[in-house]
Amino acid sequence: MARKHVNLGTAPDKRDLPQKTCAVCAKPFTWRRKWARDWDQVKVCSDRCRAAGTGS
Repeated sequence: MARKHVNLGTAPDKRDLPQKTCAVCAKPFTWRRKWARDWDQVKVCSDRCRAAGTGS
């Protein structure tokens, strides 16, 4: 069975993306395209962590 989503050299490999540690749950999370403009300000990995505690 063929893979539908194949990286043809246009996107970086997932393990090459930057990572951070969540300020609330302390788990690592990787860069997402929707965070491209404000990656420096991202402190939490999800809406659940944002609601659970302050990401400061």
